[in-house]
This record gives sequence, C-alpha cells and structure tokens, in this order.
Amino acid sequence: MAEPGAAAVVEPRDAAGPASRLDDGEVAARVARIDELLEKVQIAPGPMAQTALDTVRALTEVYGEALARVLDQADAALAGRLAEDELVGHLMVLHDLHPEPPERRAARAVERLRPAVRERGGDVTLDGVEGPVARVRLRTAGCGSGCGSGSSGVEEAVREAVLAAAPELTTVETVPETESRPAAFVPVDSLLRRPARPQGAT
Repeated sequence: MAEPGAAAVVEPRDAAGPASRLDDGEVAARVARIDELLEKVQIAPGPMAQTALDTVRALTEVYGEALARVLDQADAALAGRLAEDELVGHLMVLHDLHPEPPERRAARAVERLRPAVRERGGDVTLDGVEGPVARVRLRTAGCGSGCGSGSSGVEEAVREAVLAAAPELTTVETVPETESRPAAFVPVDSLLRRPARPQGAT
C-alpha cells in the first residue's frame, strides 16, 4: 500500500496513442483462446463452473451497456466508422447494436472475399437474404474432376465470412453457376453474312 502523500509514479505514454494496442491477428488469437476457455468451463463439473459462466454473462451485459451508451453519444458518421472496425462491429452484432441490417453486412463480407475468389478463376456475389437464410451465387472455374475439394473450400470460406458478419443468419445456401454458358442469342454478324454458294451455282 502506498504511503499517504506519496507521489504516484506515472509511466510515460507515447504521444501517438496507447502503448499497447492489439493488431487484428492478436485479437483473433485472444478470441479463439476465450472460446477455448469457455468450452472447458462449460464441461467442468461442480457449481464453480456455473458461477464462472454467470460471471462472464454479467460482464458481457455490462460491457454491452457501456458500448450502447457510447453509441448513444455518437452521430451517424461516427457510428458508421465504428461499425466498419472488425472487432467493434462484432461487438455491436453481439449486443444487437449494429446500425446496418444483416443483408448489408453479408454483402460486404462477400465483396471482401470476391477478389480472392476471382484470383482462382471464379466469382461470388450475394443473391439475397430471406429471413435467416443468405443465398450466395458462386461460380468456380471448371477444372474437370478433382476440383471438388477446392470448390468446397471456397464455399466454406464464404459461409464462415457471411455468418461472422451477420450471425443473425443461420444458413448460407450456395447457388452454383457454371463457368461457361451457351449463347442466349444469335450474333448479329451471322444474320448479315450470306451463305456460301456451292460451286457451279449461278
């Protein structure tokens, strides 16, 4: 315990901001660790496990109320910028505070994956959201047999991204497309081109 009247020692802080700030990778690692610890608590025997879970729920409710009060003081522009932050956006979703509807969040998640899917020769777009179901139109490059695992990997990545952005949704249905489609019209130049006459015809 500090002596009365003793001056508090304050550590210098970088003028650029807080000394310790987690990057996205570190945040993801801690979230994964939290999930792992909660799973262990849920299967632990005895009343202390339930006490620990009740404590986590109470803390979550308090932090959710704090976040709600911050958003109450924020204008639409600031709330939008906060929602764009991946971690803050997830917390908003967790506490039912996100300003965007799930369809818009799902669409943004799909758009973030689109460049990677296109690099593989395919494409992906959000076809729509109906109730708790998101429909994603997915086209993968045709490669004959043996590419089923790659296609399923892309589908799983899209599913995880959509449900992470909009956990209110329960299902992501994939609407497959083929890489090439038959022509739905006759080219104009073929209509104007005269058929070749057989030799000897006048």
